[in-house]
Amino acid sequence: MKKFVNQSITAFIVMLLVIGTLPASGFAKNYETDYEQYDLVETANGGMVATSHAFASQAGADILEKGGNAIDAAIAIQFALNVTEPMMSGIGGGGFMMVYDGDTEETTIINSRERAPAGATPDMFLDDNGNPIPFSQRVRLGTSVGVPGTLKGLEEAHEIWGSRPMPQLIEPAVKLAQKGFPINKNLAEAIESNQDKLMQTAAGDIFVPDGVPLQEGDLLVQEDLAKTLKLIRSHGSDAFYNGEIADALAETVQEFGGSMTTDDLNNYDVTIDEPIWGEFHGYDIASMPPPSSGGVFLLQMLGILDGFDLSQYDSRSIEKYHLLAETMHLAYADRAAYAGDPEFVDVPLQGLLDPDYISERQALIDLNSVNDNPTAGDPWQYEEATPDYEATVQPDDREYGETTHFSVTDRWGNVVSYTTTIEQVFGSGIMVPGYGFMLNNELTDFDAVPGGANEVQPNKRPLSSMTPTIVFEDGEPVLTVGSPGGPTIITSVLQTIINTFEYDMELEDAIAEPRIYSNNLNSYRYEEGIPSNVLEELNDMGHSFGTSPTDIGNVQSILIDHETGLFTGVADARRYGGASIGVDLKGKNK
Repeated sequence: MKKFVNQSITAFIVMLLVIGTLPASGFAKNYETDYEQYDLVETANGGMVATSHAFASQAGADILEKGGNAIDAAIAIQFALNVTEPMMSGIGGGGFMMVYDGDTEETTIINSRERAPAGATPDMFLDDNGNPIPFSQRVRLGTSVGVPGTLKGLEEAHEIWGSRPMPQLIEPAVKLAQKGFPINKNLAEAIESNQDKLMQTAAGDIFVPDGVPLQEGDLLVQEDLAKTLKLIRSHGSDAFYNGEIADALAETVQEFGGSMTTDDLNNYDVTIDEPIWGEFHGYDIASMPPPSSGGVFLLQMLGILDGFDLSQYDSRSIEKYHLLAETMHLAYADRAAYAGDPEFVDVPLQGLLDPDYISERQALIDLNSVNDNPTAGDPWQYEEATPDYEATVQPDDREYGETTHFSVTDRWGNVVSYTTTIEQVFGSGIMVPGYGFMLNNELTDFDAVPGGANEVQPNKRPLSSMTPTIVFEDGEPVLTVGSPGGPTIITSVLQTIINTFEYDMELEDAIAEPRIYSNNLNSYRYEEGIPSNVLEELNDMGHSFGTSPTDIGNVQSILIDHETGLFTGVADARRYGGASIGVDLKGKNK
């Protein structure tokens, strides 16, 4: 599907939108001010959206209802999320959009990951004594800000697949920013816990007016952001990467100690990537290749676990959680050693997923004991190349990032799985004054200590954990899934897939099932609902699950039933305010 609206028509539509004579797509329905009015689970036969914010879901669903496709809806959703979840994603960040094209039956990724500016150096996160600057400090520096890619990614997706004029897709976000909306408790809590970071920049005036954090239910009006979105609506991405916004963005980053210039912004471009593919229980799985570590290590863990026949054990059994934790330790050891931007380093993808290597890793797991020294293996023995870097020991001081994921399907068979981010909550905390959007701290995803696969280099993309994924059966997509949560993203997607296809759970139950996460013997997380006696026995074996459960991830997923023609959307209840909204074809029953 190609964009069919030419430039003159687009300009005319922009004029109509500005003078208010064209109804704004996305606001055909009145948005409910009570988030409880929206459903987390819904079924429909004409299309579905599942996002972490109800107003963004509504924006996308309205686009589908007006005849737009899944990619149109995804674009509208991302712009709306910039307004309603400014702490999670936006035009100041980047992401990975996976698209299954119902016409061509091809799966493609629009990669809008942020890049390091030309002035970045491998040692820029070290202090004068050569020690890593503490994570809590380097996050707030201008050196943490990568060149944003989200807007270029949206524009590229629209060029390839868009069927509705871009101004219509931006308009819901413009109105949400200009007229305001009642903030939910997620945003209120994020403002409260990050007010010191916000008040150091222009963001304080928006989210902490007069030194008082906005509270749940307060109306959030973002006039500067509305102005920025209007500029983009009228002039496209040039307004951001080559115009006045670029000037202000580069100047702001430099004021906070970064090196970004307008040339860095002018030169940014997305890449179009192919997924990395694997299998699990007879299903084909398309996921995100490097510079994300998500896909390869999701597939590696699925490969390891596929040999243990997990479903012979209860879904909340000692055996299941032990096997999950042991598998995670091995995969994350490999991740630390071998993952990076493939434009700069060789990543041994073939070796990491080679069946013989998977068997080697499986052999390190004992059902009755904990591996007390899980280390990286040697996937290079299954590669023709040799590594051009060395593994480095990194400080374990990174905080878990947050982001957002959403899924969209439509009546024409198109599927979108899109994970998008500004890294930490509110990113770097730096807002571009007068333009109202937050800047990412994505460059802290690089290793602070130089020398490894993920060291800082100019124009390089930092390692990511984002794992947008589509599962196929007999060549047809049956599930779109992804999650936020920093390094826990991979395991949230992993467990959703296992629960769905190994344990045969309904999608709602598969997502609600309590998760665990552990990337090494000193880092364990678990959710409420795992039996206390199971945790005690796991710890007796040598694991280190603590005393306090915590939420892990926030999966937004859609199940596609080709026999009934129904889409089932599930918005994870772990983040308040999400919604699945479906669109039904007239004349057909659910």
